[in-house]
Amino acid sequence: MSTEKVLEPIIAGGWSPYRPIDAREQEIFDQAMEGFVGVKYTPQSVSTQVVAGMNYRFKSLASMPPSDVVWEAIVEIYQPLNGGRPYVTGITRL
Repeated sequence: MSTEKVLEPIIAGGWSPYRPIDAREQEIFDQAMEGFVGVKYTPQSVSTQVVAGMNYRFKSLASMPPSDVVWEAIVEIYQPLNGGRPYVTGITRL
């Protein structure tokens, strides 16, 4: 069995399939969520879209501590092309 990583073709303007997040994407998520209070979001997978920068859709688990209730949500984040700070553009409860 090969251990080579199979790259999905990039479709201009299209969203990639969801996949596990890497360390760089976790850092982008953490930067964008810095200072966010109330609901705790834990990213599980990510989909990306190349635009004038990069759009991310993080499929996440969400909860409001100390409650044990957990739900899924999509956290949308935009990373500017110029290397500016990433920021949240939307959160959708699933």
